[in-house]
Amino acid sequence: MARASEQMRYRVDGMDCASCASKIDTAVRRLKGVEDVSVSVTRGTMTVKHDGSAELAPAIEKRVTGLGYKLALVPSTAPAAATIVKEDACGCGHDHHAHDKHDHSDHDHSGHDHADHDHAGHDHAGHDHAGHDHKGHNHSGHDHAPRGDDAAPAVASVAAQPASAALHGHDHGPTTGRWWQSSKGKLTIAAGLALAVAYGIGKLVPGYDTWIFTVAMLVGLVPIARRAIAAALVGTPFSIEMLMTIAAIGAVIIGATEEAAAVVFLFLIGELLEGVAAGKARASIQSLAALVPKTALLERDGKVTEVPAEGLAVGSIIMVRPGDRIPADGTVVSGESAVDEAPVTGESVPVRKEPGASVFAGTVNSDAVLRVRVTAAAADNTIARVVRLVEEAQESKAPTERFIDRFSKYYTPGVVIFGALVAVVPPLLMGGAWDEWIYKGLAILLIGCPCALVISTPAAIAASLSSGARRGLLMKGGAVLENLGAMTAVAFDKTGTLTEGKPKVTDVDSFGLPANEVLRLAAGLETGSSHPLAKAILARAEADGIVVPEASGARALGGKGVAGVIDGIEVFLASPKAAAERVPLSAEQSARITALNDEGKTVSVLLAGGQLAGALAMRDEPRPDAVAGLKALSVRGIKTVMLTGDNTRTATAIGKQLGIEVRSELLPEDKQRIVGELKAQGFTVAKVGDGINDAPALAAADVGIAMGGGTDVALETADAAVLHGRVGDIAGMIELSRRTMANIKQNLVIAIGLKAVFLVTTVLGITGLWPAILADTGATVLVTLNALRLLGAAKQVTA
Repeated sequence: MARASEQMRYRVDGMDCASCASKIDTAVRRLKGVEDVSVSVTRGTMTVKHDGSAELAPAIEKRVTGLGYKLALVPSTAPAAATIVKEDACGCGHDHHAHDKHDHSDHDHSGHDHADHDHAGHDHAGHDHAGHDHKGHNHSGHDHAPRGDDAAPAVASVAAQPASAALHGHDHGPTTGRWWQSSKGKLTIAAGLALAVAYGIGKLVPGYDTWIFTVAMLVGLVPIARRAIAAALVGTPFSIEMLMTIAAIGAVIIGATEEAAAVVFLFLIGELLEGVAAGKARASIQSLAALVPKTALLERDGKVTEVPAEGLAVGSIIMVRPGDRIPADGTVVSGESAVDEAPVTGESVPVRKEPGASVFAGTVNSDAVLRVRVTAAAADNTIARVVRLVEEAQESKAPTERFIDRFSKYYTPGVVIFGALVAVVPPLLMGGAWDEWIYKGLAILLIGCPCALVISTPAAIAASLSSGARRGLLMKGGAVLENLGAMTAVAFDKTGTLTEGKPKVTDVDSFGLPANEVLRLAAGLETGSSHPLAKAILARAEADGIVVPEASGARALGGKGVAGVIDGIEVFLASPKAAAERVPLSAEQSARITALNDEGKTVSVLLAGGQLAGALAMRDEPRPDAVAGLKALSVRGIKTVMLTGDNTRTATAIGKQLGIEVRSELLPEDKQRIVGELKAQGFTVAKVGDGINDAPALAAADVGIAMGGGTDVALETADAAVLHGRVGDIAGMIELSRRTMANIKQNLVIAIGLKAVFLVTTVLGITGLWPAILADTGATVLVTLNALRLLGAAKQVTA
């Protein structure tokens, strides 16, 4: 029987460019027993998939350290389940199986077709609510798997790693300390001092300047040459270090020792700058991880103790004081306070939190003390999951990046051959001076280094993935990021995607009592209920500042509605049909109810003391930014369409409000079919959804995008996720992709353009070794700095 594959993950110190990653990849991949290698410059890590051979680990360490890098094995632990999801699609964490206060199992919803309401995440089994027909609901697609330890693994589950590493999401090796404390920094300083001393002594003792500059050159060249030889021995003969070594030694042979020493020093400066630039890309995602505080105030046995945040267990109760950052994802147990979620979600206005509300690690408590029950371990909190997903995505190469990698394998040997021909052919065939043409050939070797070309794409993609993550735009790799910019049509689900996924009271009409009194009495009947429609009534009463009365004798009337006594008056909340059986509705009142129904709203009528009191209309309302988000897509020339299982009446009403084409009463396979039809018409299609019934269409689309409040299956199936559920973020994600592709094109122009210019000037004798190394190093640094501009791109798009 074949041995199962195993995996090891390493931190790699000193790996700051694509050339480094390529050498390490080639060296390790050639070892017997290695099945696959994934090297990430931006993470400073290497993941090796292997056959479990015991002798492989020492061989990997020997080979990589021989190339001049430090290697540290990351210990593995059991992988944490991870789901990029803030809460149930409805935004509720309550039990929908029954009312806490009274039994609605006999409620009749007849007269109100609620098949349109997708209420993802709600189980209405055995729970009918006055005036609302849930018989048409399909809840089979809703995931009620418990969160926390029992949650099923999803999109962001990662390779095993310690909780601390998972929380911070990065490795400290490549960027720890000041630049002058690193091995590259020390070598660069030493080479610079040697060059300065050589210039000083050379002026005092001119006759020995050749030897003096040669010694100065060797200070920097010996480590470079050692790495070049090591790389050649393990399969990378045409490395930048080898080109540099050949050029420097060749320059000494033809007597250009001063230039040779200067070029080595400039090369080391370039490598150092590449490391600093790569560190900036890492720092973006590291700063997100750093939002989580290191300690927490744990309540245990009646005492509050300060403990490490990484050690918090699911179910623990923690206290969060005003001004403190929340150390873990959790649910508020007691206390009310405004929480600043801007560091994590980008929301500019603090969000009011009360018992039952979800809070996220890294956000800031503003007003009062909160007691929070921890719902996710440190390795699995929102920030840790975002960090892990981005880091994994950075290892997934985009089509453009893969093409450039293949191209560079032929490009570098081609440059070496061209340089050799320039050095040899003119002197042999045209009588040229050997020193002059060898000098030009050596300069061409330096100009032709592929570093800037190879780093042009991954640098831009890494910056964009990090930037997007900070705004809640998560993409599973460079290919997804690249493809998003090509979208010409976006198909949206309705409930929980374009709408908030939970009903709201939209209208309170007065038939016999003032509107505030109608709402007060209805809220009194619904007190204690956890049903979404009941919660909508209670939320509206709270928002209007209404003091909710107590109801006595609250009960369900079979097939009718909810009744009870408030302030000594019999109160009955029912469907219009049930209410009309007791008290006739006037033509005007019936017309008003019909009009509300035509707007896709569900209507409940309130009777008080046997008289018509009023009516309440409820509907799952569009997200606040839905209109603006759809318009942002439209102005970019992107077609939008709503694909929903809702009934035509409700879907049409919402579609009219949002200004979007509507396809309604669809089954999951219908949504998948329509996505296929759009693709057949020539559209490049993105599908946006949050439920299991969206999963087939998400998989069928060119790019599937899950909304942040969606189910685990939707997130696992999707290629990308909008973590914070903003419709406008879809346009932001597409715009970020387009900016990234424009940035990559700019980088390619910089890399190839500079090389082409200096190639011509070198052959013509206008420029030499110094400009050649500046062309290579300068292009690499310019390309990296240009890519880093994307770190702020997502904020500009989605603000």
